[in-house]
Amino acid sequence: MTLVKTNNRFAFPSLIDEFLKPDWMGGMERFNVNVPAVNIKETDTTFVVELAAPGKKKEDFNIELDDNVLTISSEASTENEEKDKEGKYTRKEFSYSSFKRSFTLPEIVNEYDINATYENGVLHIALPKREEALPKPKRMIEIG
Repeated sequence: MTLVKTNNRFAFPSLIDEFLKPDWMGGMERFNVNVPAVNIKETDTTFVVELAAPGKKKEDFNIELDDNVLTISSEASTENEEKDKEGKYTRKEFSYSSFKRSFTLPEIVNEYDINATYENGVLHIALPKREEALPKPKRMIEIG
């Protein structure tokens, strides 16, 4: 009985598999398509959405609110070239990454006071609650 299953039928990988690996010729070790992790916190007065996106700038984000749906998106592309003396390409790499996250907001969110900040690789979006949704202070009722 084995605890680990493998998909390899042969003991040695084929030559074609070696050429098709993403790390061939010094590229990336593996291709990962990542969607940034999100934390959502609730306090008495607000909801806070924290999106982990290190290495980005605040200009890289688009935040939209449409029909009580908050959408956070980003697109980025990079291109690196290495040329020899004659101007021929010896190596050219480019990458493109994007993500889009959408959240349906509860009715108690005050959509006119939403604000966002980006610091230390984390996008913070504060979603304040409406006045009528805030907790009421405790009061004493006298017995008549």
